[in-house]
Amino acid sequence: MLKDDVLKLISKEDGYISGEAISHKLGVSRAAVNTAVKALREDGYEIESSTNKGYLLTNSPDILSKGSVSVYLPDSRCEDLLVFDSVDSTNTVLKDLASKGAKSGTVVIADHQTGGKGRRGRSFASPSGEGIYMSYLFKPESGFDKISDLTSWTAVAVSDAIRNAYGLDSQIKWVNDLLMNRKKICGILTEVTVEGESGFIDTCIIGIGVNVNEASFPSELSEIATSISIENGGTKFIRAKLASEMIKSMDKLASNWPSGPYYLERYRELNITTGSRITAFPQMTENGQGRTGEAIAINEDFSLKVKFDDGSVENLRSGEVSVRGLYGYT
Repeated sequence: MLKDDVLKLISKEDGYISGEAISHKLGVSRAAVNTAVKALREDGYEIESSTNKGYLLTNSPDILSKGSVSVYLPDSRCEDLLVFDSVDSTNTVLKDLASKGAKSGTVVIADHQTGGKGRRGRSFASPSGEGIYMSYLFKPESGFDKISDLTSWTAVAVSDAIRNAYGLDSQIKWVNDLLMNRKKICGILTEVTVEGESGFIDTCIIGIGVNVNEASFPSELSEIATSISIENGGTKFIRAKLASEMIKSMDKLASNWPSGPYYLERYRELNITTGSRITAFPQMTENGQGRTGEAIAINEDFSLKVKFDDGSVENLRSGEVSVRGLYGYT
């Protein structure tokens, strides 16, 4: 859209940029530029204009659009970026694009999802104007046995993006929940298709949902979930900045895959599960309850080493664990 292109040019200028310069760079008329600027103002962008100088962006609202995200990215990176006001699910949209030949690195972002997906078939709340809902297409050319590594790498990538965008730290609960102050701010859902003959991953859709500017949560979620805004005194953050950093972090992940000691070291540094009392599911006792024990370490393959109360030591590669002191588990 012309509006997005005009926003990108105005945003990247240190001072004023003339309407003539914009029309020349974009190959459109001055009237078209004026119309685009008017539309941006209607969206909430504060743009000063001067007859002799041109246009100057003085303030930006928190809007997720291709233009607002592209401001923070090189032009070439924006070719495979799609941003929607609302979709059923960004994973579903990207699956369709992948089936039509979309290349690795294609990104779909939405301001709102009507059918957001969580792990194990759960729904993922995706209100408009508050979070970031992003799916990243990755074709890793590695075996299915590495999929748990990939979700762990993604948790590190998103944590790094939050730090790069806002200067804030987060933690990881095994396997891939991101936390602030021991409450969840981000969920990650990885969906893959595998080649039947080789057993290698054909396509991998990595869905990431981050709670950014939510001011509250329903009572059933308030002890579990939080947002970056809530944990920072109600400060409102520009989501486009974080979205762009997430793209950069995921591109870095893709270029480093499948070897990179940084991700294991960083994962261990951020992880709050080790050293804690846990209950593991679907590891079950005879009475149908989860098995309890102590999380000892994160192994080289990102599995969780647990010493259970019966004295056995096992490495968990999948499933879920409840950590004492988190999510109402005492």
